[in-house]
Amino acid sequence: MYAPDRAQDLRWIQRAIDLAALCPPAAGAYSVGAVIVGEDGTELASGYSRATGPREHAEEVALAQLPQDDPRLAGATIYSSLEPCSQRSASRTPCAQRILEAGIPRVVIAWREPSLFVDNCVGYEQLVEAGVTVVELSELSAAAKSVNAHLGKLA
Repeated sequence: MYAPDRAQDLRWIQRAIDLAALCPPAAGAYSVGAVIVGEDGTELASGYSRATGPREHAEEVALAQLPQDDPRLAGATIYSSLEPCSQRSASRTPCAQRILEAGIPRVVIAWREPSLFVDNCVGYEQLVEAGVTVVELSELSAAAKSVNAHLGKLA
């Protein structure tokens, strides 16, 4: 499994935040960026919310760029500027579940989802309970939140 040092984690999560800044702002949705990094430290895929449609999440966009059975996913890390969702308002698979189905063993986030649209996002907990290593880089949470200024004050 890819085991980057803190500097590499910070660099990749900053890339995810930079991708989030590309999101078309939406009153009812977060702007999120995601990057999938292979075991060798190279970028495999990336995406941001609403990149390919009004309801797509960043992790969903990034994962869609790779075959679901891509063997590189077994050693990859997905970096997301926001905790992967544990439920969706539509009949779409939540991002935490998509990550589990893809077999990605490590997730790095900048901040946990506040109770703005979902009362209790438990994507972090679902991933940990399934054996995924989850790292929160809270020192970049302010940067991730700033990309979501269109939503007003975020906790």
